[in-house]
Amino acid sequence: MLTQNTKQPSPEIIRKYNRKWKQNIMYASQEKSLRKLFKNTYPENLCLDNVLIKVASLNTFYKTRIFVPFYVAEHIVDFGMDQRLSSFDLSVVNDIANVQFPNRQRRCYSFFSKYCHFHYPKQFPIYDTRVEKMLINHQKQDNFSTFTKKDLKDYPTFHAVYEEFQKFYGLQSFTFKEIDNYFWQA
Repeated sequence: MLTQNTKQPSPEIIRKYNRKWKQNIMYASQEKSLRKLFKNTYPENLCLDNVLIKVASLNTFYKTRIFVPFYVAEHIVDFGMDQRLSSFDLSVVNDIANVQFPNRQRRCYSFFSKYCHFHYPKQFPIYDTRVEKMLINHQKQDNFSTFTKKDLKDYPTFHAVYEEFQKFYGLQSFTFKEIDNYFWQA
């Protein structure tokens, strides 16, 4: 549980949490599998069968609560996101996040931040409620940025806040994933 007095992140703390992450064979294997699936096996998002495998795998490993992966996969293929992904267009996360399911539309913002991350991990940090809570906690504690909780639901703004966090704490040498490992465990 997060407290108001979370330790200030430092390179030493980030390295500590990443060593701990790598020692967990289940998490390390899942991450490696997803990287291989997204970058080597099915790097494009044109074929429904291929995209469905990526959606289902990501959903399973990250427990993203996509109850019918088929509709999300279909949405990705119809959207045609590859050009925007490869040009690192951060707004693609906002634009693709609204998925039409048979009974309703749902915003899958956290899922799509992860989906984009696994295509381009150096450009797309992962958004989820743990990251949100940690950013808000550190903002309250150390005033590293000015943003509201609602601001974090806009992906380019979230990305900017994440980079402010890195800069404020001197963590620019760490990848988004290495910082995410800290957020997830701290």
